[in-house]
Amino acid sequence: MSDQPGAHAEPGKGHHQSFWLWVMCLTGVDYFSTLGYQPSIAYENAGLLAPLATIVLVLVTLFGALPVYWYVCGRSHTGQGSIGMLAKLVSGWGGKILVLTLLGFAATDFVITKTLSAADAAVHLITNPHWPLSVDDDAEKTRQTIYVTSFMLVLLGAFFLRGFREVIGLAVVIVGVYLVLSAAVVGAGVEHLIEHPERLEQLAHRIRAGEWFLKESERPLAGTGLFTVVAISLLIFPKLALGLSGFETGVAVMPLVKGSDSDDPHEPKARIANTRKLLVTAALIMSVYLICSSVVVACLIPPEHLTKADAHGAERHGVADKELKAKDRALAYLAHGENPDGKLLPFFGEWFGTAYDLSTVVILWFAGASAMAGLLNLVPQYLPKYGMAPEWARATRPLVLLFTVVNLVVTLIFRASVDAQSAAYATGVLVLITSACTASVIDIWDRREGRWYRRLCWPFVLITIVFIYTTIANVYEKPDGIKIAAFFILAILVTSFWSRYARSRELRFAGFKIADAESRLMWDTIRDLELSVLVPHRPGRRSLANKEAQIRREHRIPRDLIIVFVEVELADTSDFVNEPVLQVMQEEGRYVVKISGAASIAHTLAALALEMAKIGRPPEVHFGWTDDSPVSGTLGFLLFGEGNVPWMVRDLIRRAQPDESKRPLIIIAGTA
Repeated sequence: MSDQPGAHAEPGKGHHQSFWLWVMCLTGVDYFSTLGYQPSIAYENAGLLAPLATIVLVLVTLFGALPVYWYVCGRSHTGQGSIGMLAKLVSGWGGKILVLTLLGFAATDFVITKTLSAADAAVHLITNPHWPLSVDDDAEKTRQTIYVTSFMLVLLGAFFLRGFREVIGLAVVIVGVYLVLSAAVVGAGVEHLIEHPERLEQLAHRIRAGEWFLKESERPLAGTGLFTVVAISLLIFPKLALGLSGFETGVAVMPLVKGSDSDDPHEPKARIANTRKLLVTAALIMSVYLICSSVVVACLIPPEHLTKADAHGAERHGVADKELKAKDRALAYLAHGENPDGKLLPFFGEWFGTAYDLSTVVILWFAGASAMAGLLNLVPQYLPKYGMAPEWARATRPLVLLFTVVNLVVTLIFRASVDAQSAAYATGVLVLITSACTASVIDIWDRREGRWYRRLCWPFVLITIVFIYTTIANVYEKPDGIKIAAFFILAILVTSFWSRYARSRELRFAGFKIADAESRLMWDTIRDLELSVLVPHRPGRRSLANKEAQIRREHRIPRDLIIVFVEVELADTSDFVNEPVLQVMQEEGRYVVKISGAASIAHTLAALALEMAKIGRPPEVHFGWTDDSPVSGTLGFLLFGEGNVPWMVRDLIRRAQPDESKRPLIIIAGTA
């Protein structure tokens, strides 16, 4: 039993904390690893307009997502991110359903991160010249990709079954090596374009001529003028949203960022400032890589090695996937020196390309580890707390096995295709960013005063509108993403409510908070009575004197026995485990126990009776008869914390206390 209301552990306590730049590398295994497939996906969706669409993406990153998450990390420094912010702003069953829905999108994001990253890693492996097996046709390539992807996912699960410790040092090495090798490839490409400006001129000429290698279905506007090019780039950029994947992860790692010894644990300003440095640095690094890589790929790789569309958007029939040599591996294609202009640097070729492939495979595999860590962090924070998962969901190993099975199923459904999974990945990323924007707007509204137009943060409103449009556009163009997200949401909702129903008859009690010293003194007094008679009372219906007269007459309670009236005030009835505040006072010469902040009347009364039974003789709890039907009583109990209270209290006590001699006695309408 707690005496101090609101006591809780310090945020972030128990985490090993490191310099923010090293923690950025832990974020980077997810964020920076998208370079392994982002240039190819950008070209697949935007053709030669990929550089322009990428510039739009970078502008949205720096002037949209970054400011929002700058604010989010200041309001959610425990690493819960946008979901944690919204969970604080909403309550009740509607709030729980909203959080569960966002968890569904988060699960989509993290699960697809693992399967997509592993699939792209598999592509880099089997297309490497040193791969021992031959890939004769598309079917064989797909089969080998599925096998390799599945093996990597199982290996990742086995890694977590052995235990996952802080891996910041390893992340620093992996990200450092990958960024250096990627810088060599992209930098060599930029240098080549500076020395051969005709390549850039050729790109500009093709764009002006409408030779975009963009599928006809992706050309919503006719013409080739500047306005049309800009408009199409704005319409296309949502399909490049994978380049925004690092922000939610950046906030999730906040507990690992080292702040200052003088930090207030409830508002660690130094840790918040360092996390903001992390977000800005990661966004700037990624923005440079995205723009430079998209220009290099568009200028130096032949379109026929990236897409099946011809210059005017018609599909080139009879082209096998194996002929698209740069598909899903554009930078690796350059690292191997496969471009028609020859090697960009003298040491590019088979061995450097293999080193780059290995680096890419490792960071993509480790991106899956980051996603797994995210899932293992999110699920235990919400579902068991809401009673919407069994207690084993707090344990790592069962969750690892469950997520590994889910990953294998997703891999088989999508046949380890990077393109097919990119829509689901982008959907999860965009919904989480949109939720962060929405949470920020609501949070600022709540903190400000005055007229509505002064309370709104108009820049954030504009950013929110941009991301709502981006999300809707992504869902409209590639509905497969929302379909797989809907599957995860439905699965989480169904299993969560089934778990809540199955666990509804657990006592689920975390203790009482004693309101004040006077209540503590009177609480000790009534617990020491030879026999305590507890009578639940709803204030306002009738006076305590009338209630006492009726209960003594109907239940034949002697005048010398003291009756203790219990009033329970419900708060958020959708909560599962709660710690209500207990206050004891005297009214009209009678003891009254007032309990506020309860989630369920039955659970609170059962917990009170069992607490009193720990000292002396178990108390008696006297109820009047209830007219609730079994159905309405059960629904009232499950949803609203009320229902057929007497019968539920008796059932809860019997389950919680197997020893009949220590069990409080429940008396209903004068019958035991």
